[in-house]
Amino acid sequence: MADTIKSILLLARRDHAEAMRVAAGLTIFGHQVRLVFMDRPVADTPENAEQAELLELAEITPETTVQAEDLPQLDRSRLAEALMSTDVVMSF
Repeated sequence: MADTIKSILLLARRDHAEAMRVAAGLTIFGHQVRLVFMDRPVADTPENAEQAELLELAEITPETTVQAEDLPQLDRSRLAEALMSTDVVMSF
């Protein structure tokens, strides 16, 4: 089983709620998941709030490249490091 566990980086660019849902779901299989919000702040919607609860249950702390967010920030250099050190990159 250990050979099938992947390090996965999800880039939430177009659909933040779907990216959160997928990130939480991937942890069921034991994958190490990192979620980065990009492009814009996460909208304060009921759907996003529900998905954020799933992230908490899955023990995923999202990060962001957006300056206005109250989340851990990734600058270009740290984002590049994250991209290079992961097995799989997914974009939503």
